[in-house]
Amino acid sequence: MYDSFLEQLAGLDLTGFTIQSAPFNTTDFPGEEAIDQTLGAVWSELFAMFADTALEVDAEDIAWGFVNLFHRAASRKSAQLDRAADEIRALLAAADGSEVHSSNLEEQVERAQAAEASMIAFEQMREVAALLYHDEIGSCWRPISGSRANHAAHLTSAVVDARDFLKARSERRRAAHSPEGTPVVFAGGRSSFASSDEAKAFAANVWATLDKVYDRIPDMVLVHGGDSKGVDRLAASWAERRNVQQLVFALDRRLGARAGFKRNEQMLSLKPRYLVAFPGNGVLERLVIEAKAQRITVVDRRAIATGGGG
Repeated sequence: MYDSFLEQLAGLDLTGFTIQSAPFNTTDFPGEEAIDQTLGAVWSELFAMFADTALEVDAEDIAWGFVNLFHRAASRKSAQLDRAADEIRALLAAADGSEVHSSNLEEQVERAQAAEASMIAFEQMREVAALLYHDEIGSCWRPISGSRANHAAHLTSAVVDARDFLKARSERRRAAHSPEGTPVVFAGGRSSFASSDEAKAFAANVWATLDKVYDRIPDMVLVHGGDSKGVDRLAASWAERRNVQQLVFALDRRLGARAGFKRNEQMLSLKPRYLVAFPGNGVLERLVIEAKAQRITVVDRRAIATGGGG
């Protein structure tokens, strides 16, 4: 969560610019309770309509798209914010002290503030919808590409120096894509099970293991490979339910056979406190060996029976 505009301004020289308060406040946006109740009601009615029909098989795709509506809206507002920030930079570079210039600068800062506030509101709606998705589908919602950044903060009206706004914008974007906390790497492969009871027991073991680690590291950031068909899906689901930040290292397919080993290097470069290892392939075995060589504590669950698979 980033500082308010007023806090960002504190102690700065406004260098002759007087930027008026943002033209909105928290009452201009839907409240948390309204968002929870409205999206919950829409979700319930929508999927009740699909139940026991030929369209039920498509429910997961519809659910993903429902969350993505708010993700795309937030992304559009983020792009508007970037364009406004570029305009502010150009105006600052051409500053001549005139009243017209100051007016143009104030207008661009106002646009940037409005775009940022709207972006945060849409992100809040996306997070509520993503939790509904998790409850309905049983897995963590992720966009097709890019990050699911969250710039969550409480809105406030303030007077802002344009230079400080640009600096704060850069810091917020960096913070939103750089989770703060203690990294814990989770790794495992794909598995098959002889029965649903075995699958449930395996999933319960994954959750119980992560709960124990979480008890020791309450600020943990879960680092994993994001495999939607493997044990990573269980870990991501756990993190979603526990409100734990996630950092996903997807395979770089361009590297071919080296992709898995490169990902190992990237995850271990974070200097994680623990490596939680469930059954997997040779790439995972190498990850365990390298983690031990770096004196990273390994929570070894590789001996757990999975019923076969990768």
